[in-house]
Amino acid sequence: MTTLTDATTASAPTDSPTDPVRDAVLDVARRAKVASRALAMATRAQKDSALLALADALVAATDEIVAANEVDVRRGRENGTSVGLLDRLTLTPDRVEAIAAALRELAALPDPVGEVVRGSTLPNGLRLRQVRVPMGVVGMIYEARPNVTVDAAGLALKSGNAVILRGGSAAATSNEVIVGVLSRALVAQGLPADAVQSIDAYGREGAVALMHARGLVDLLVPRGGADLIQTVVRESTVPVVETGVGNCHVYVDASADPAMALPILLNSKTQRTGVCNAAETLLVHADAAPAFLPLALAALAEAGVVVHGDARTAALAPAGVAVVPATDDDWAREYLALEIAVGVVDDLDGALEHIRTWTSGHTEAIVTRDLTSSERFVAELDSAAIMVNASTRFTDGGQFGLGAEIGISTQKLHARGPMGLGELTTTKWIVQGDGQIRS
Repeated sequence: MTTLTDATTASAPTDSPTDPVRDAVLDVARRAKVASRALAMATRAQKDSALLALADALVAATDEIVAANEVDVRRGRENGTSVGLLDRLTLTPDRVEAIAAALRELAALPDPVGEVVRGSTLPNGLRLRQVRVPMGVVGMIYEARPNVTVDAAGLALKSGNAVILRGGSAAATSNEVIVGVLSRALVAQGLPADAVQSIDAYGREGAVALMHARGLVDLLVPRGGADLIQTVVRESTVPVVETGVGNCHVYVDASADPAMALPILLNSKTQRTGVCNAAETLLVHADAAPAFLPLALAALAEAGVVVHGDARTAALAPAGVAVVPATDDDWAREYLALEIAVGVVDDLDGALEHIRTWTSGHTEAIVTRDLTSSERFVAELDSAAIMVNASTRFTDGGQFGLGAEIGISTQKLHARGPMGLGELTTTKWIVQGDGQIRS
């Protein structure tokens, strides 16, 4: 299992010019900067052709990738990696095909580079355009997610950026093979191999050096556990987009249809547990609880979910269904496992207050037939995504039609929610005149 310590914790690189790790990472960043200039000039046709070639190369290398991944998974089991993280780590032929399919979907999406965000002609005749341009060099620090290696590479390529990857020791064998496949395919398409580079070989010190490569790395995106993310946010001198852990809530309102609420709950919690958009807390209105909770608790138990509940939840549990007393740690926790916190609230206000107190700002869902309740839920909560009568599992770049995502941002600056192509661009003002001077 890749831990915060493994991924990021180390003394800051010294200022000594002989620091080999720092110097190696800075060399990687310099080469990425050069590659980013070539990518910024690439046409959509060139980028899309390269994406399709990357997808084909990954599928052709499926056996090699899966074999490398089996080494990582076996090591993870031996090290006691959790079931949720093992699920994220595992690649199968079907998952490799799905990753390749995501690259093909990216190729079909519009190119964000060159899009005119706004424009106008000033009274003095100056013609203004604000257009999207690549960030330049994007760094990724993540853990136990070899699919992110491909997603990040594809999104960076399509948006005209070079990418530097630090994937952690848990997926090191998988990532080494994947980056090699991608690099060879890029060269075959006439694009620089340095457009996709890994610094896994440089360990924690390399991650720290990447965080301090201001001026060479334009944006850093951490993706993983809360400790990893907060350490990168706290320690980095490179601008960071903060992706967040997913303490996601499902609230069943008084008017909710149980026939709708139960499938939404089960899908949110059990469809895939080791992901940030899985539900970790169920809240039920007191008026709906007597009818809905016994059904929900029985269904959760049948699915193998351990319930951490308050006293009112325990009182409504059907025979044979155990409820572990919930603590503050349970309300705050991202389980990434078959566990959930369950509470009964007096009303919508109680649900809103509970969510505001414990949410990580990722995704919240309400199940209701009351328009006023849904409107208040949407307006009064400040998470990156709000679902009305739908599963939390839809907070995903692919599900939103953005293609693959580089992460889900829970901050408010620049990018929020699933980070697709547009979020990997910045803007440039282009001003055209006919000799105007300022008086």
